[in-house]
Amino acid sequence: MVPLLLLPLLWGGSLQEDPGYELRVQDLVMVQEGLCVQVPCSFSYPWSSWSPPGMPYMNWFRVGDSSYRRYPVATNDPTKRVKTETQGRFLLVGNSRDNNCSLRIREARRSDQGAYEFQVDTGDYRKYTYEDKRLTLQVTALTQKPDIHFLEPLKSGHPTNLTCSLPGSCEEGRSLAFFSWVGGALDSLDPGTLRSSVLTLTPRPRDHGSNLTCQVQLSGTQGTVERTIRLNVSYAPQNLTISNCSDVAALGTLQNTSSILIREGQALRLRCDADSNPPAELSWFRGSPALNATPICKSPILDLPQVGAEEEGDLTCQAQNWLGFQHISLHLSVLYAPRLLPPSCSWEGEGLHCHCSSRAQPAPTLRWRLGEGLLEGNHSNASWTVTSSSAGPWANSSLSLSGPLDSSLRLSCEARNAHWSQSAAVLLLPGKCAFPAGAVPAALGGAGAMALVSLTLCLLFFCIVKARRKQASGSREGLDDEDPVMGTVAWGSRKKPWPDSPTAQEAPAGDAPPSGEQQELHYASFSFQEMKSRKPEEDAAGTNEYSEIKTSK
Repeated sequence: MVPLLLLPLLWGGSLQEDPGYELRVQDLVMVQEGLCVQVPCSFSYPWSSWSPPGMPYMNWFRVGDSSYRRYPVATNDPTKRVKTETQGRFLLVGNSRDNNCSLRIREARRSDQGAYEFQVDTGDYRKYTYEDKRLTLQVTALTQKPDIHFLEPLKSGHPTNLTCSLPGSCEEGRSLAFFSWVGGALDSLDPGTLRSSVLTLTPRPRDHGSNLTCQVQLSGTQGTVERTIRLNVSYAPQNLTISNCSDVAALGTLQNTSSILIREGQALRLRCDADSNPPAELSWFRGSPALNATPICKSPILDLPQVGAEEEGDLTCQAQNWLGFQHISLHLSVLYAPRLLPPSCSWEGEGLHCHCSSRAQPAPTLRWRLGEGLLEGNHSNASWTVTSSSAGPWANSSLSLSGPLDSSLRLSCEARNAHWSQSAAVLLLPGKCAFPAGAVPAALGGAGAMALVSLTLCLLFFCIVKARRKQASGSREGLDDEDPVMGTVAWGSRKKPWPDSPTAQEAPAGDAPPSGEQQELHYASFSFQEMKSRKPEEDAAGTNEYSEIKTSK
């Protein structure tokens, strides 16, 4: 006959009044659908020291189940069957010899929600169920987002592995999640590689700032969770551009051109921009930046407040960050009016030889005005020879005249380019100071009239002085009143106003300007030298037979 005290144990009863039975487990455990959870658990019982090796057996039962206490949801007893719906998902992970009854639940389902009881069994008809301490499992909807892990920084052109994982999911066992990757950076990848939790990506500069999404769907669940990140791709400077901030409407971005035109004296502001990550350090150099060269400016903005002709040349912007550098150059062309050197003339044998030089941007052309005729290029006849040459901004021309020179001869050298013109005249005056008509061209307009008045007054003064000197010294042997006096007159004027647009029309080429056009006198220079013999005593006495008059605006 079985002792009455053992009946509760055989029936799986609970000796709640015995303080030696204690179960330590959470009252409520919450887990999202499809995820895993581990429930810590420990127990004690008064006859634990009597248990044979491998004992006791531990069982977890679902309360209220039709097979309650017949088929456990989890057990370490190899002779017992577990419920089919929990097989392989509810696992005892503790050791009974350590009184560890911890339970691991994988791939939680909504149907798993409910209350659970723990039972200890020594295998010799002694069992105890801890009815006073139950575990309640609550399964909620899946809202956990996956995580994306990778080594930073992402560098352009360097392959990188990105790993997608779902916190709370079970890492061991068979794959219970379906992964997929979505993003613009994946357009060149094989679609078959986008169904794995690990993605190998070789980022490009254009992928910087784009979105990359990892989507996860767990086995047995209907919903999909996802995580989206914004790619931060590091890359060397590229796509450099230079913009003209001085006149954006006219020239704008100079990416597709290699030069810029500007008038001498104008202000110029250039801006350099580069596409890079991290942002590049921008510097400006004159010419090509050599190793360890010193920049003229360490800023995206280069300011040239008053551009001079000497600043013509290449300007280079260099962009650099820790991944590399790139540079872009443009040629600065400074436009300026012809700078005409005063013609130099000398008597050579029976003829007159004159030379004229000018510099301008665009390069000038030179021509000689002899009387009413124009001589240019490389031509010759019995009376004259013209030889012309050019190199870079310089133009040179020589004129040789042979035979007797008429007192009414008018000779001048003219330099012009697409925007300006300048002239310098050589005057051959008779000994009696007759001033030949037309020596000051009509192209000077109103300013020419003023110059003519000034010139006339100066010449009258010169003639009076010369006449008085001759009266005082009397007639000298060998003096010919008709011997010519040679001199030069130089003046400069703008041929036409600066064009308002690239389609501005050229002004007509001629002596007279178009109707209504404004002409500006820049300067005038007069120099006269009487070509005749002098006595040594006259030079010693300081008597000079030439005068020089210079005026400037």
